[in-house]
Amino acid sequence: MKLRVLGCSGGIGGRNQRTTSLLIDHDILIDAGTGVGDLSIAELAVIDHVFLTHTHLDHITSLPLMIDTVADRRSQPLTVYGTDSVLTILRNHIFNWAIWPDFSEVPSPEKPFLRYQSLPVGQSIELGGRTITPLPVDHTVPAVGYRIDSGRGSLVFSGDTGPCDAFWRAVNRIGNLRTLIIECAFSNRERELARVSRHLCPDLLASELLKLERECDIYITHLKPGQVELTMEEIALCLADFSPRMLQNNQIFEF
Repeated sequence: MKLRVLGCSGGIGGRNQRTTSLLIDHDILIDAGTGVGDLSIAELAVIDHVFLTHTHLDHITSLPLMIDTVADRRSQPLTVYGTDSVLTILRNHIFNWAIWPDFSEVPSPEKPFLRYQSLPVGQSIELGGRTITPLPVDHTVPAVGYRIDSGRGSLVFSGDTGPCDAFWRAVNRIGNLRTLIIECAFSNRERELARVSRHLCPDLLASELLKLERECDIYITHLKPGQVELTMEEIALCLADFSPRMLQNNQIFEF
């Protein structure tokens, strides 16, 4: 299994800033932020599955445009996975005819461009030998993280979250954990904003990682573009024992 980072920034600005999206092999997306826009039309057309962590704009912004771009090149609907709450928000506030057409009814309800599939927390789905499982997190809107398991190893992506004991309990049960990609959206000087918005800053992340009972490589994602250097300096100071690295666009993981 190969995972390619299409976007991992907490915002835009500059040629290297793309918001969250991860491409698994050639046909699965985890989130659909602005990084999806760097794919060619041919690459977009072969994506069959999109797993959403939550519906904040930086994680879904390319989804409506992607469907519109490649619908005429596909013979089957694109499947979008999420919890019931996530899919309800998507239906009510994005694919609602006011913001974007309801592609679950176009060109017809019998043969739509888009289909939804509910995936509750803790319930796994297997796609061609790849198992994907939503994990509990704590954010301001309904949200999940994901475990991606090749059978030989697992990568965990936190999505957006603040402190969450349930997340760590789930992670600590993963016997073949290799990689943890976890957010750190704010610097310590904005700790209160991180707390209110249910994100992490370096001090909060340091406290959370004390709950991790598995050895794995740790990568930091969702850094705010204007605070990358400051936040990574703070992470280096308070998380040195964990040797975290900053996630990079176009980084590839094989597991």
